[in-house]
Amino acid sequence: MKPITIQYHFTSSDVSEVFHVNLDARTLALIDDFPDNLPSWAKLDFHQCPHCPLSTRTHPYCPLTANIVSVVKRFEHLLSYHSIHLKVVTDERVISQDTTVQRAVSSLLGLISATSGCPHTAFFRPMARFHLPLATEDETIYRVASMYMLAQYFLNKSGGRADFEQKKLSAFYENIQIVNGSIARRLQNASKTDSVVNAIILLDIYAQTLPYSIEKSFEEIRHLFEPFVIGSVHP
Repeated sequence: MKPITIQYHFTSSDVSEVFHVNLDARTLALIDDFPDNLPSWAKLDFHQCPHCPLSTRTHPYCPLTANIVSVVKRFEHLLSYHSIHLKVVTDERVISQDTTVQRAVSSLLGLISATSGCPHTAFFRPMARFHLPLATEDETIYRVASMYMLAQYFLNKSGGRADFEQKKLSAFYENIQIVNGSIARRLQNASKTDSVVNAIILLDIYAQTLPYSIEKSFEEIRHLFEPFVIGSVHP
């Protein structure tokens, strides 16, 4: 199977950058393309997440950080609120929008994070396969909840104990909050501007609020599923 490639094109009056995110079609793992010389702030033990299960013996560098080094370097001269045009190209479609640097970079970082090899972000790999750039909060809630419930279906079919009440979902996001905090501290030592740091903060805002928004949002979209509910109650 050939790799899945997602292209991120960033253009403005003073920037033109293209990133090719290549994923293994089977595992959805990011096909690493590290710079030849990784900086010290990418080492695993530099602001290492307190719940990180990796060891410096097997992973001298943080896999997530190593994969965003080039993003940091190529955007360190831009401020987070600068305007930019983002075009994302996949095999299925092209999505483009005028937005801010921090929001555009945040979308790219979310994709890289999920596929980077970090054990705590691997949970998001199915969403990376069906990547939706610049997703709104409502779209993210719908996608996360749908992904989680489908995962529970497969878990149940494999003989595991499914969490159809989504009680464990918040634990995944608590882990992500810790990862985002550690990455932000690394970037504060690496970036000359706030563009990438603020992009991580945007991801973290979702991580903090999404678990508490899901149940409320379910009620708000419940009416969309009335045909299923009515059909099951009154066949």
